[in-house]
Amino acid sequence: MREINRRFGRSIVGVFSSDHILDKTAMETIVSAEKLASDHLVTFGIIPTSPHTGYGYVKPAGELDVGYKVSDFMEKPNLDDAIKYIEEGCLWNSGMFLFDTDVFFAELKDHAPEIFKAFDVPNDMSLDIKNIYMNLPSVSIDYGIMERSSRVAVVKLDHKWSDLGNFDALYDENEKDEQGNVVYDCDDVLINSTDNLIYSKPNKIVSLIDVNDMVVVDTPDALLVCPRKSSQKVKDVVTALKGANDERAQFQQTVYRPWGSYTILECSERHKIKNIMVMPGRTLSLQMHHHRSEHWVVVKGMACVQVNGEQKFLRQGESTFIRSGEKHRLSNHGKIPLEIIEVQLGERVDEDDIVRFDDEYGRV
Repeated sequence: MREINRRFGRSIVGVFSSDHILDKTAMETIVSAEKLASDHLVTFGIIPTSPHTGYGYVKPAGELDVGYKVSDFMEKPNLDDAIKYIEEGCLWNSGMFLFDTDVFFAELKDHAPEIFKAFDVPNDMSLDIKNIYMNLPSVSIDYGIMERSSRVAVVKLDHKWSDLGNFDALYDENEKDEQGNVVYDCDDVLINSTDNLIYSKPNKIVSLIDVNDMVVVDTPDALLVCPRKSSQKVKDVVTALKGANDERAQFQQTVYRPWGSYTILECSERHKIKNIMVMPGRTLSLQMHHHRSEHWVVVKGMACVQVNGEQKFLRQGESTFIRSGEKHRLSNHGKIPLEIIEVQLGERVDEDDIVRFDDEYGRV
């Protein structure tokens, strides 16, 4: 929001999660709400089709030009409360907003001053975004501003909308076979099984027998099986993994970095194999590991390898071995992506065993 204001001055800004599904008519309604944004923080409420317990609710009050004042926000309810909210004329909270930058910053200053101050620097000064976010309180925009402000308006959307917030929503949006199953990518053998969502790796056979209304998601690093109606509880699994300090809650099979990406091909407590892709002109940090050694083999491109201050180039098929405790750096000076296979061996092969001495991207 600050960057938009810096570049374009006072602006009307739409805030949408990347996974919303909206039809053309809904977008026209959203555009029509621009006149409200000059004096209100505008949110959009979906007219409920059921007493859904997976959404928060918004209660409209006094009528405005194209919307309503908001009298209250309600968190995700139990079923009885959801039924009561619908009877009272409440709307699902879509999590989509329309803000005038001046109004937004005024309300941010009043209701979340610590966040306002963190970004309140002259426009000609650069921001250390990563460090700012690391030191900010974890608070949603609903709780931090919308629920506290007296300048909030809601516009009703009686159109096609989905936030694709869980696997059940994905099921609803996709084409079904004759038995009501949604199958992604994989080969399936389904016997007396209906209304399931199935996702797995290509060319892998997934077979269900006498199974109905389930979600089966098989990825390289995790398997999920649950009733479709319970799929929103996946976040509880993530919470449990984070509580156990399991790095799989933070890192998926493919992880993207400023210099490129890596994909974990195989791992155990004492070894890990990665496919590493370094984009042209990019350089990894100068680093060292206490508990693991690394063996690099070039698959494609030419690697510039620095170990203990000595630099050499490796071509396709060539390799190098880096002992624990040695300072090393990998770079791609070429014009095509560099691809290498990295084999880690040691007492620890997690991402915490990295000591950085120099980094082009400002990482500690």
